[in-house]
Amino acid sequence: MPLNRRSFLAAAGGALLGPASLAAARELSCDVAVIGGGTGGCAAALAALRNGMRVVMTEETDWVGGQLTSQAVPPDEHAWIEMFGATALYRAYRHAVREYYRKHYPLTPEARARIHLNPGDGSVSRITHEPPVSLAVIEAMLAPHISGGRLIVLLSHKPVAADINGDSVRAVTVRSTQTAAEKTIHARYFLDATEQGDLLPLSKTEYVTGFESRKQTGEPHAPEQAQPANIQAFTVCYAVDYLEGEDHTIDKPEEYSFWRDYVPRLTPPWPGKLLGWHMSNPVTLKVRNVGFDPSADQNTGNVLNLWIYRRIANRANFLPGAYRGSISLINWPQNDYWLGNLHEVSDAEAARHLKRGKQLSLSLLYWMQTEAPRPDGKQGWKGLRLRHDITGTEDGLAKYPYIRESRRILAEFTVVEQHVGTEARMQTTGKKREELTAEEFPDSVGIGSYRIDLHPSSGGDNYIDVSSLPFQIPLGALIPRRVENLLAASKNLGVTHITNGCYRLHPVEWNIGEAAGCAAAQAVRLSVPPRKIRSSRRLLEEFQSAIRAQGIETAWPRLSPR
Repeated sequence: MPLNRRSFLAAAGGALLGPASLAAARELSCDVAVIGGGTGGCAAALAALRNGMRVVMTEETDWVGGQLTSQAVPPDEHAWIEMFGATALYRAYRHAVREYYRKHYPLTPEARARIHLNPGDGSVSRITHEPPVSLAVIEAMLAPHISGGRLIVLLSHKPVAADINGDSVRAVTVRSTQTAAEKTIHARYFLDATEQGDLLPLSKTEYVTGFESRKQTGEPHAPEQAQPANIQAFTVCYAVDYLEGEDHTIDKPEEYSFWRDYVPRLTPPWPGKLLGWHMSNPVTLKVRNVGFDPSADQNTGNVLNLWIYRRIANRANFLPGAYRGSISLINWPQNDYWLGNLHEVSDAEAARHLKRGKQLSLSLLYWMQTEAPRPDGKQGWKGLRLRHDITGTEDGLAKYPYIRESRRILAEFTVVEQHVGTEARMQTTGKKREELTAEEFPDSVGIGSYRIDLHPSSGGDNYIDVSSLPFQIPLGALIPRRVENLLAASKNLGVTHITNGCYRLHPVEWNIGEAAGCAAAQAVRLSVPPRKIRSSRRLLEEFQSAIRAQGIETAWPRLSPR
């Protein structure tokens, strides 16, 4: 069964993971400092470590892994993920998740024999699984580096200040969210892998937020005027199982009456109340009916059963008695929060919106337990049980909200809709759909694929969901225009509000972080900044050759002509 969360990586009291002698140290030094221990941050740290760097990584929560763990979001991936389109390190992580289940869980013989085991059999992903398993796997990937003294991880630490000298960052100060004690990290390179680009304002790195204007980007789906406060919804996720005949109804949330009756004011309009089995179709924006039935194991006709959408444990994959019920992760349009933002606002306002986001999620659960219409004509499923153990929290909600949109650096190169959007590419290139490819970037350091999928936003926009083409990640998008020794290592790279919609998912964020870790290591070895590596044809080709040798794909495979 899964390791207890007070396991190897919590040996130092959940604060500092590394030599005990450093527990009281106020100054730390390293080659590469990774600020933020989420999906991109862990990949960045592992990449820098395998290239011989000494690394300090910080993390605001007490779980590393970000989207995969503390935000409780099962991987969203493209259709070819089992064959290509991800780094070797990300594939190793996915393989380790499956092996963890095979080694520690009582799988049925049929499930154990499946090469592409999907523990939850969720329809959203080929590897829906429980966040604590991802945590155990990522902990194991980091563990030998911690034991070897090459990596220090500061859990429950948030950046609060940066020491700047001209166009360079000399040090970053982080503060414990538990004790308020501070540590200052000195490094040759700093990677911002925080969920919201927190290091950018602290280091005075130029950045953008929200929706750029069409004049700025030329993007077909951009508005006429810039909307810097118009940011995609965040979601407070949680997990539930279903125990028929039992009553696990939670206390009525404080804001339940508000959220039960809330009708979104979006453009184009949302079809009725937010809490309901209907929503806007993300592509057409017409009414889309969905269903929910925790006793059913399939969709009904063309109606999606949300219960199996992000199911992370399918009871049928395990021996009888191992699970009392299947487990589903609740991350739906019905608990997307878009009434305010978490960055570029005061701490008090961010806290208020986060609290309201939690109230929305709890209200959705209470509504499902008590009032939601059922296929059998009854109301509510009292047997829905909030699984605090899956999220590792007292309130049962994820440790950190699922952040879709971050601050983004003003980069040497910015990816816009015309580079990756299917319709925009047709207009730009004049090619037919079947001939299209995304823009090929000569400085590619990775690849990804996902639709441009923008959830409703704080500016009142409904979904913007349009087709995109398998794309590349340009090195120039990781490099700020001015600051020399800071790189983007998460969703804060040089993309727009629109292209963030396809660059924000798990394998892409991992690739961004891994590429940033490799770039920082190469810059340290050569004693040249990353922008010089990018601008020199020789240095760039050497770097791309090196990362390809480490399992980072820089181009999509092409079909040979018949």
